[in-house]
Amino acid sequence: MDRLEDEAGQSLTPPRARTWGRRGCTPVVRVRGRGSGRVSIAGMTCYKPGERSRLFYSVREYTGRMDQPKGFGWRDFRDLLIRARSQLGGPIVLVWDNVRLHLTKPLREFIEANADWLTVFQLPTYAPDLNPQEGIWSLIKRDIGNLAAVDLSQITRAVKRKLKMLQYRPEVLDGCLAGTDLVLDA
Repeated sequence: MDRLEDEAGQSLTPPRARTWGRRGCTPVVRVRGRGSGRVSIAGMTCYKPGERSRLFYSVREYTGRMDQPKGFGWRDFRDLLIRARSQLGGPIVLVWDNVRLHLTKPLREFIEANADWLTVFQLPTYAPDLNPQEGIWSLIKRDIGNLAAVDLSQITRAVKRKLKMLQYRPEVLDGCLAGTDLVLDA
C-alpha cells in the first residue's frame, strides 16, 4: 500500500477566508490570542488499488509551556508509521517531502532497520503539487477558515472533527490523490 505523509499546523491567528458579506461591507472579526499556541498535525494518506483509501493522523497541541514540545519529533513519525503498519498489515511504500526532520539520522536508521517492510521515496525539494496530503491540509484549513476561536482547544476540536470526518470519506482522499496527477500501479 502506498502511503504519503506530511505535517501542517494552525495557530489562534485565523487564516483569511471568504465570507458572505454584502458587497462593499466586508465583515471584520477581531480575534485575540496571537502567538498563544499552535495545533500541529501529522498525517498519512494510504492508497492501494482496489481498496478504500485510509487516513492516519496525529494531533499535538502546543500551549507554550516549557516542558511541551512545539511540534513533532522523529519518534512521532516513527510511531505513526508503526501504527499504520499494525492496522493495515503488509509492506509500506512511503512517499514524503524533504522536511529536515524526515532526514534526521535516527529516522534514517529506523528506515534502514525496517527495510523489509518499509521503502521510502523522497519527493523533489519543493513539490506540494505532488503531495495529496497538501489537499487534506487545504480542506481542513478551509473548514476552520471562518472559525473565530476563543482558545486553542476549540481549534484542536475543530481540526480533529474534520480529520475524523475525512477518515470516513475515502472518495475525498481519492480526490486529493487525483489532484496530483499521480497514478497508482497495481
